[in-house]
Amino acid sequence: MSKWVRERGLLLANIGLFLLFFGGMILSGAADYSNDQVAHGEQAVTVLEYLGTGAFLEATFENWESEFLQMGMYVILTVFLFQKGSSESKPMGKDSPQDQDPRDAPLKASTPWPVRRGGWVLKLYEHSLSIMFLLLFLMSVALHAVGGSEAYSDEQQSHGQPPVTVLGYFATSRFWFESFQNWQSEFLAVAVLVGASVYLREKGSPESKPVAEPHYETGA
Repeated sequence: MSKWVRERGLLLANIGLFLLFFGGMILSGAADYSNDQVAHGEQAVTVLEYLGTGAFLEATFENWESEFLQMGMYVILTVFLFQKGSSESKPMGKDSPQDQDPRDAPLKASTPWPVRRGGWVLKLYEHSLSIMFLLLFLMSVALHAVGGSEAYSDEQQSHGQPPVTVLGYFATSRFWFESFQNWQSEFLAVAVLVGASVYLREKGSPESKPVAEPHYETGA
C-alpha cells in the first residue's frame, strides 16, 4: 500500500486538497447564502439545499471554467511557442521527445493501445489532452450559465425585473465579468511561472531547472 501511495502521491495530495477546499467552499458558501436570504426576509437553507441553488453552481463552475481554459491553452501554446531560459518551455534549437511521431516508434506491449491501433484513433489520441480540457471547459461554461441565470433571475425578480433564460444570461455583462475576472488571473499566474522560472529555482521540483543551471538554458 505504501508503494502504491508513493507512486501516486502527487495526484492523491491534489485530490485531497481539492476536497478539503471544496468542502470549505460549500460550508462557507451555504452560510453566506443563508445570511443573504435572511437579510431579504427569506428562510435560511441547509448545506444540502444550498447544493441545489444557482448560487452554488455559479460559484463552482465559473472558477472551474477558468482553470480548464488555462490548462488547455497552456497545453496548446507550449506546442508552438517557446520561452528562452524557462523550464516551462520545450528546448530551443533541438528536437524534443514530445515532437516525435508515434508512428515511427517501435511497438511494444506497454505501448498505449491507440498508438498500436493507429489511424483515426491515434489521430484523436495525439490531441486527447487538449480535447479533454476543451470538453471540460465547455461543460463548465454551460453549468456556469445554468447556475448564473438562476441566481441572476432570482435577483431580477426580487427587484421587480423579468428573469433571464440560460441563453439570455450569456448576453449579460455579469456573465462576462464573472468569466473575465477569473480568466485574467489564470493567465497572469502562468505568465509569472514562465517568466520566473528563467531566473528562480526550486530544488527538487520538476517545474524548476537545476539550481546551478544557467539562466539561458531552456527546458527542464
